[in-house]
Amino acid sequence: MRVLIVEDDVRMATAIRRGLQAEGVVADVAGRGEDALWMAGSTEFDAVVLDLMLPGIDGFETCRRLREDGIWVPIIMLTARDAIEDRVQGLDRGADDYLVKPFSLAELLARLRALARRGQARRPAALEVGDLRMDPASQQVWRGDREIHLSRKEFVLLETFMRRPGEVLSRYQLLERAWDYEYENRSNVVEVYIRYLREKIDRPFGVESIETVRGAGYRLRKDA
Repeated sequence: MRVLIVEDDVRMATAIRRGLQAEGVVADVAGRGEDALWMAGSTEFDAVVLDLMLPGIDGFETCRRLREDGIWVPIIMLTARDAIEDRVQGLDRGADDYLVKPFSLAELLARLRALARRGQARRPAALEVGDLRMDPASQQVWRGDREIHLSRKEFVLLETFMRRPGEVLSRYQLLERAWDYEYENRSNVVEVYIRYLREKIDRPFGVESIETVRGAGYRLRKDA
């Protein structure tokens, strides 16, 4: 296993590196987020151990930029801050795991092994289909450079489509994903919200991205 340690505290970085090397792990160190970006872009790592508090760009922004650049190496975020908001923000930016300082080397190794077993699957923090772009963390949607304001149900419905572009989704699949059990299958709520979505993401832009597939359901065109 080859791991990139992104930590500006020299003593901490050295201790982590020595501990990993003692277990047979090849470990490289970056002291800044900017260094981590080019190192992760030029070398294939099995995991990144990323400190939150860094000089220059912090761990949150480093993580976001790695994912934006299409680098899907598993990331464990390290921090002395145990606030729930920090953990949520880190995971929403694309981190895979979170470890609060102080931590045991044994636990870090176990988490690294678990992440390495999963491999590098594509897990984009933001969704893009054609010129439609969605940030699930902030619940924002854009077509091109123009932001589109959606209700919570409209957002969930569009997210369902954007995670499966080009695939025909039945009324039942959409109902199951966006509504709870109080809605019956005979309800026309899906049709109503499809109309709402089209009024916001299609018609103002002169496009028809959500298609009706007669007798089957609805589909978001891959080119949106």
